[in-house]
Amino acid sequence: MAIGIESLFTSALGLSAPWRVENVNLDMARRRIDFDLTCDAKRLACPVCGLLDQGIHDRQKRQWRHLDFFQYEAWLHAEVPRVACSDCGKTTQAQVPWAREGSGFTALFEALALSLCRELPVRQAAALLRCTDKQLWRRIEHYVDEARSLDDMSAVRVIGIDETSLRKGQDYITVVHDLDKKRLLFACEGRDHQTVVNFAQDLQAHGGEPGKVAHVCQDMSAAYAKGVAQALTQAQISYDRFHVVAMANEAMDEVRRHETSTQPQAIKAALGDNDRKLLKSLTWGMRRNPDGWSVNQTNAMHWLQHSTLRSARAWRLKMALRTVYANAARHNNATQAKSELKAWLSWATRCRLAPFKKLARTLKQRLDGVVRGMLDNRSNAYVEAMNGLLQQAKRAARGFRTARNFIAIAYLRMSKLKHLPSNPLERAVPKSNVLIHRCL
Repeated sequence: MAIGIESLFTSALGLSAPWRVENVNLDMARRRIDFDLTCDAKRLACPVCGLLDQGIHDRQKRQWRHLDFFQYEAWLHAEVPRVACSDCGKTTQAQVPWAREGSGFTALFEALALSLCRELPVRQAAALLRCTDKQLWRRIEHYVDEARSLDDMSAVRVIGIDETSLRKGQDYITVVHDLDKKRLLFACEGRDHQTVVNFAQDLQAHGGEPGKVAHVCQDMSAAYAKGVAQALTQAQISYDRFHVVAMANEAMDEVRRHETSTQPQAIKAALGDNDRKLLKSLTWGMRRNPDGWSVNQTNAMHWLQHSTLRSARAWRLKMALRTVYANAARHNNATQAKSELKAWLSWATRCRLAPFKKLARTLKQRLDGVVRGMLDNRSNAYVEAMNGLLQQAKRAARGFRTARNFIAIAYLRMSKLKHLPSNPLERAVPKSNVLIHRCL
């Protein structure tokens, strides 16, 4: 029995009564296929109150971009009924089964777009789909907001708080991670204590309890500490190893830069017959771990340790702090970790290097949190890994216009949201599509 092309495409599009494909127009020159859909029903249920068997007031012509059929851009066209309800008195447009209300794309097209934006920069995904990136941003924001409204945060106990900038040195975003589930929980503009308060409110709105958050891993920000004390009253703070070691690196660099700029003659005298290449190798050797040194950097660092430069003392202090952290991770003993850290703080306080004396004062004020950060290697590693994913999201959002865009793509990629549309291309190919291939 012959099957009409309209019936085949009705099945391929997943339509059921009263909707069907009435006409198919293939334009080879424009590489486009248009489907005219019709609704055979004379009476429909009211979209507002649900009362059955209501009359159709009129029909309005609409169109939607659909997934490509083969190499052809596909469009759906339909005159959508407006239902006049005798009970609630409203005249409302009926909901079509293939698209959400107000969208110019079908639900399957939007699901594919979201899947592409998870893996590709938004502009590149827009180019592949032959639409504008602005259209994709609107859909990302809609579905992310919808999925987050259904997100369950009742099990959140251990979080990490960090900041990132949209652009160099400006427009900061605060991000909060669930360190047990390895996912992004919350992001908002700013980096003051109010951002932590905003997170606590968002957590509560998603079924979580701020009072049950037991542990917070963060950097040395006093603003975040204030926010935690105010909004997460039962949480203990641990200061992230990554940030503490980064502060020691910065202190070392400050000593080196100051010595190079204020005592050039002393540096030149210490170098002796060595050329400027040694100074360059020295700069990078001090920043890298010994197992990553090149031959030139090894020679430069060997020379440094035999010199009387303040930079040599600064490098030994930095490496000693790394050793304290390594020992804490190896032995996992809070008493030993605190004892070794106090010994390092005593040395740093007496070292006559202003940047390290300042760092020692900062760490002393937060001693218990720093020790907790030493022992909680899981949190340290997760925060650092999340920062890497955040940078990937930033690159994916290249060309974003607002902070809202960046936050939306970060949620899409990093929040493990369970209520997003699934990729339609990952499903099994319907038999009706195979029939259409054979017919064409």
